[in-house]
Amino acid sequence: MFQKFYPQRCEDSPYNIDFEKLYAQGVRGLIFDIDNTLVPHGAPADERAVSLFARLKELGFQACLLSNNQEKRVADFNREIQVHQVCDAHKPSVKSYQKAMELMGTTTSDTIFIGDQLFTDIYGANRTGIPTILVKPIHPKEEIQIVLKRYLERIVLFFYRRACEKQLSEKREGKEAEKE
Repeated sequence: MFQKFYPQRCEDSPYNIDFEKLYAQGVRGLIFDIDNTLVPHGAPADERAVSLFARLKELGFQACLLSNNQEKRVADFNREIQVHQVCDAHKPSVKSYQKAMELMGTTTSDTIFIGDQLFTDIYGANRTGIPTILVKPIHPKEEIQIVLKRYLERIVLFFYRRACEKQLSEKREGKEAEKE
């Protein structure tokens, strides 16, 4: 029932992701949410974000910011980073994810989405067929509508973790059976 909201992976932070490994696996496009994924809500691009995107460019990635924010917010954040951007994206609208891939020249097979919210970020990418990485929100201060969604996210994440544990258990049992 909740699978459409499940990410393919979870990480503590986008700054902890092994992007070299992703590139070696054939990923060429990275779509990022901004607020509470890369920086606290409403914050400008900080040194950590600027250096992350410089590193991604050096590795050969195309990157795109995909945000439900208005153009001014996204453009202000992107001023130092200088990557593709899609603002007022209406996530989880599939069209905005497709537009991001079009801007980057990538497809669902070589793109990954990275964001902090299940019901907009992850759900929209899943609907589009893009693999996803869910990161923990950077800062606890959020708009009230997001705070309310976080309660529902906890329920979905409970079932997601349970499903992951079950898969791991089944893999272990399968390996044990192969040994016998």
